[in-house]
Amino acid sequence: MGENSGRTILRSEALLKYILETSAYPREHEQLKELREATVEKYKYWSVMGVPVDEGLFLTMLLKIMNAKKTLEVGVFTGYSLLSTALALPADGKVIAIDPDREAYETGLPFIQKAGEEHKISFIKSDASSTLNDLITDGPFDFAFVDADKENYGKYHELLMKLVRVGGVIAYDNTLWFGSVALSDDDEMVEFQRQGRGIFRAFNSFLATDARVELSHISIGDGLTLCRRLY
Repeated sequence: MGENSGRTILRSEALLKYILETSAYPREHEQLKELREATVEKYKYWSVMGVPVDEGLFLTMLLKIMNAKKTLEVGVFTGYSLLSTALALPADGKVIAIDPDREAYETGLPFIQKAGEEHKISFIKSDASSTLNDLITDGPFDFAFVDADKENYGKYHELLMKLVRVGGVIAYDNTLWFGSVALSDDDEMVEFQRQGRGIFRAFNSFLATDARVELSHISIGDGLTLCRRLY
């Protein structure tokens, strides 16, 4: 990378630090903060699998603006985005959460319970593909958040287009993949970056040409793509 690229990254890091310290952390729900800290303590580096605070706040506001009541979450980990969603839903709202790792979900469950939001959540320990097929009769849903196995995002998209109502939103996390989608083939990358880069460049290109959705790609967290279903 050239000198200008390095300066851009430093400015981006400084801006992110400013946003987190001035507006995100002060507004983070108490139980979300406790859940985040417990995740870092238990999972160390792998805690990056949870959504960052500013993205959680964005999801909460988006759901409130949409007046969402019935949502899906594909990929849960310890539940930071799940609790962010539950907090945004009305008292009779519901989120169906799907993940094969119940142990990680139970790490965050005490904080979900402490926040008084467990009654809104139905957790399903399963892989997503088979479960999403089974949920066709439970729809339509207002919103879906996907933060699961990246190689299957395309498959999940086709299933969610049947589950999420017209006018509803599907959100895909990590679509910038540590910024690697913007790098060239000759740039230095570790193997997991290179693999994810290929997956997301293909998926992002597919979404860009999908006439069934209105698209917005947001540079928050590790990249968040919003797809509003048109038909």
